[in-house]
Amino acid sequence: MMNARSFSHAGITVSDFNRAVRFYWDVFGCPLVGVSETPPDRVKSFFGVGQDTEAPSCRIGWIRVPGGAVLEIFEFTPQQPPVANPWNRVGLTHISFNVRGTQRWYDYLTSRGVECVSKPERSPRGHTFFFAKDMDGNLIELMDLGYMHLVLDWLGPLGGFLFRRGMYKRYYELPDTPPWGARRG
Repeated sequence: MMNARSFSHAGITVSDFNRAVRFYWDVFGCPLVGVSETPPDRVKSFFGVGQDTEAPSCRIGWIRVPGGAVLEIFEFTPQQPPVANPWNRVGLTHISFNVRGTQRWYDYLTSRGVECVSKPERSPRGHTFFFAKDMDGNLIELMDLGYMHLVLDWLGPLGGFLFRRGMYKRYYELPDTPPWGARRG
C-alpha cells in the first residue's frame, strides 16, 4: 500500500514575484528558500504558456511556512488577468495557516492594510477562523484549532484509521472500478 508522506506545498501564480515574497515574509514570517528561472522553451512546452511569444518566462519561488509546508509561487511573462474561482466551482479555493488567536491576527492584518473578507467566527466544533486576501486576491484562511491542534498532531493517524472503519466508512465506499484505477484496500 502506498501512502503520502506529508503535505508538501500549494502553488499560486502571482502578479509580482518580489511583492509576493515581501508580503508573505512581512505579514506571516515565511522566508523565501529557493528561486528558479525557467528557460523559455520549458515555459512553452511544460506550462503551455507564451506559445506566440519569443521568450516567455517563469520565475518560481519556494516560500517556507513555519511548520514545514511550502507555498510555491509562479510569476509568468506574459501574464493573464486573474480569474475569480467561486466556492462552488471545482478547484482550489484557498490556502490556510494554523495560527493562535484569530482576533489578534485579524487586528494585526487590518492594521497592516491586509484585506480581511470576514471577521473571526467560531465553528460548531469550537475552532475559530477568518479569511483574508493576499496582494493578488488569493484567499487565505487563518484558523485557530485550539486544543484540536494537539489532537490532530498526535492522534491524527489513529483517528484516521478509526474513522475510516467507523463513522466515515461510507465516504470510502466506491464502485468496483474507480475512474483513476485500482481500488485501495
